[in-house]
Amino acid sequence: MFQEIERKFLVKGDFVSEAFESTDIKQGYLCSGANATVRVRVRGDKGYLTIKGKRSINGISRFEWEKEITRDEAEVLLTLAEGGLVEKTRHLVKNTDGKHTWEVDVFHGANEGLVVAEIELASENEPFDRPAWLGKEVSDDPRYFNSQLLKHPYNTWRNG
Repeated sequence: MFQEIERKFLVKGDFVSEAFESTDIKQGYLCSGANATVRVRVRGDKGYLTIKGKRSINGISRFEWEKEITRDEAEVLLTLAEGGLVEKTRHLVKNTDGKHTWEVDVFHGANEGLVVAEIELASENEPFDRPAWLGKEVSDDPRYFNSQLLKHPYNTWRNG
C-alpha cells in the first residue's frame, strides 16, 4: 500500500514527440536523511507533501506516503527547504506495453543537461518494454536521487 517500486534510467535519445503531457515541477526537502526524506513539491497548480523511506539495497523499492496539499501551502513550505530547490520539467510518455507510463524529467539550473526516465512497477521483477531512447539504468546510483542532486548538482560531477 505504501510501497514505491521504481526504476530509473538515463535518457539517450529523443522522447519529446512521444510525450502526452508536460508539467513544470519545483521541489525542496524539509529533511533528507539516510533513513527518510520529507519532500514538498509544486506541480502545476497543486502541492504535495511526500515522505519516503530508506531505499532497498538495489535502489528500487521504498516506503512512500504522499498527501496533496494546496499550492499555497506548498509554496510556504518550500521556503523552509534545506539547500534550495530542484527544478525540472516532467514529460509523461506512454510505454509501448500499454501498461506503464514513463516520467521523463528534464532538469534545470545546476542540474541542466540531466534527463532521467522513471517507471513505477507493481513488483521489482515486473517486465516492461524499454523504448529506444532509454539509456543506462541508474536506480542504484545515489547521485541521481533528487535529494542528492540538490546537495551535489549534476553540473559539479557530470564529466567526472
